[in-house]
Amino acid sequence: MISNILSGLSVDGNTAACVVLLALGIILVVKGGDWFVDAASWIAEVSGIPTFIIGATIVSLATTLPEILVSSIAASQGNTGMAIGNAVGSVNCNIALIMAISLLFIPATFKRKDYAIKMILLPVAIAVLWGVSAANRTVQWWEALIVLVVFVAFMVENVLSAKNHSKELVEAVEPSQNENKEESTQKSGVLFYYFSAQNAKKITIKKSGMVIERKDIVKNIILFLLGAGAIVLGAQLMCDNGSAIASTLGVSDELIGVTILAVGTSLPELVTTITAIAKKKSDLSVGNIVGANIIDLTLILPICAFISAAKFGTPLPVESQALVLDFPFCLAVSAVAMLPALIMGKFKRWQGALLLAGYITYITLLVLNTTGTIAIF
Repeated sequence: MISNILSGLSVDGNTAACVVLLALGIILVVKGGDWFVDAASWIAEVSGIPTFIIGATIVSLATTLPEILVSSIAASQGNTGMAIGNAVGSVNCNIALIMAISLLFIPATFKRKDYAIKMILLPVAIAVLWGVSAANRTVQWWEALIVLVVFVAFMVENVLSAKNHSKELVEAVEPSQNENKEESTQKSGVLFYYFSAQNAKKITIKKSGMVIERKDIVKNIILFLLGAGAIVLGAQLMCDNGSAIASTLGVSDELIGVTILAVGTSLPELVTTITAIAKKKSDLSVGNIVGANIIDLTLILPICAFISAAKFGTPLPVESQALVLDFPFCLAVSAVAMLPALIMGKFKRWQGALLLAGYITYITLLVLNTTGTIAIF
């Protein structure tokens, strides 16, 4: 209901109203991103789960909500081109623009054993989806299940990684708090131990010296949820009203689609990345981008295929643009971003520069094709 009202204001209101709503959207995403990253970082430190994994799971699921909603609605309305284009286009934006920005400012380092599987799963997901789509220029519901297996593998790997890292918390709780703390922590982690310790009002993490209280847990959960909601709502306001302003200025719908709308649904990832950079949390930003891209490809498109099969009784058609330009570019930039990092054990600034140059070329080709200057597909 709120989204419909805001959308109506965007379309029917005057330019001044659109500017006000656009400014409100900016405020929401900036402040929401601040809360979101703070809470996610706190969760990572307290739970013992690496920040990269937090970014690749919880943060990624929340920041991909705009893509999930837009693509699902588009598929239910029969606009399959928008459904696929939004998901794949968002991945291209995430890697070649947002990750590029992150790497240019703060190249992230990571442990290969912790993140290798995730970084390999991304190009694998792209290759599988491209292959499935190219076979008959459609995605059948049973083919969507194949793609969904990659998503399940991604989530299972993250759960196993989190479980392994939680074992390190056995020595993180002060021994004076409970004589059975080792057994409790081994079974369920430090947060479960905290809630089950009736007499414990505080827990001190030895590694960082952080003191955890019950009010801190509630506060950070609330900030996390509020931040996620503010980012999603703010991104929608910026996307809708930015498009309305562009239309008022006489910009073509095609050009709006490949610029404002493509970047619009990726705003949560962009804001999270910029905020993470400002807070020196580069591993959170990169983890968020990797996780968001895997989710975009392996969850959103299967959902769209299921919707198409259930509502229209037909497979999800794949447009020429996706097969000729979007998927190849997506696979290329993921290789540039992931493979050198896996070999070197860290990201480099030159990767960010190369990715950004690639994205500018990609957008230029789309614009030239849209305006009829060249014919690519």
